[in-house]
Amino acid sequence: MQIEQPYFFIVGNSRSGTTMMLRILNNHPKVFVLNELHFFEQLWTPSDKDVTLSKEAATNLISKLFYIQKEGYTGEMEESKYKNEAVVFINNHQDIPFHPHVLYAEFMSLITRQEGKIIPCEKTPQNVFYIKEILELFPNAKIINMVRDPRAILLSQKRKWLRRKMGATFITKKEAFRLRINYHPYTLSKLWNAAIGAAGKFNQHPQVLSVKFEDILEQPSPTIQKICQHLEIDFNEEILNIPQASSSNEADSNERGIKKERAGNWKNGGLSNAEIAICEKTSGTFLSQMNYSLLNPEVNSLKVLGWYLLFPIKLAL
Repeated sequence: MQIEQPYFFIVGNSRSGTTMMLRILNNHPKVFVLNELHFFEQLWTPSDKDVTLSKEAATNLISKLFYIQKEGYTGEMEESKYKNEAVVFINNHQDIPFHPHVLYAEFMSLITRQEGKIIPCEKTPQNVFYIKEILELFPNAKIINMVRDPRAILLSQKRKWLRRKMGATFITKKEAFRLRINYHPYTLSKLWNAAIGAAGKFNQHPQVLSVKFEDILEQPSPTIQKICQHLEIDFNEEILNIPQASSSNEADSNERGIKKERAGNWKNGGLSNAEIAICEKTSGTFLSQMNYSLLNPEVNSLKVLGWYLLFPIKLAL
């Protein structure tokens, strides 16, 4: 069963880029952007497309979606916490088939209506690997694919574990440790390649628009106007008035608006020449394809070797 109502999806290889897009679109009077629900990668598989869930299984799925929307997806899920809300939801939707993606769509619509808006939008970066499935199930969907320079992503991920000390008190010590261990320039560069390749298959698709994070920072108004035109919603300068928070490179502040300086912050330190060289060697083809210039820094081969020797240790941890 296809979902005919228009839905927006924010995908991409940059959590900073997708988060910025969330804040901008949430300022629009018609659009509500839900939290990262991770439906397609964690709660659904392609074989579920025509599956009809039992009432109990449907209730469990909705209970999980409520939990993720309200509590976030990090940490252990307490599926029973929103069981009552899920039961009410299922009882109010007895007239729809209990296909997982149909329940997912109805859940997003419900949350959007509760926020007083009419167009649901879901921001899960990893959905870049499910564009084909999204377009099949949501034929009227509009997708924004956010792209960011992988070297900036390296710096962001390298420092992400420090977010706990810069306002993100929801990050537990365990999660901060996991984020620190997960960082490696080779792994992140390979993941960036995979995301660029996955989205690249849809470069000519009229419902998919790729946007560079740096374009929003350097030319916010014309870039967001282009996005609004793609989404077929009105543009207003006020939607650019977003909080400056969730950066891995600086503490949260009360300032608002688009901060242009973030575009090239990776060039100001924080990454070694070895890390930059590993990224450029791994992602060079796609970097050129996306019109990102290469630095080709001089490197100490022993330091590069050190990073590669560290890879299996980090993988084991």
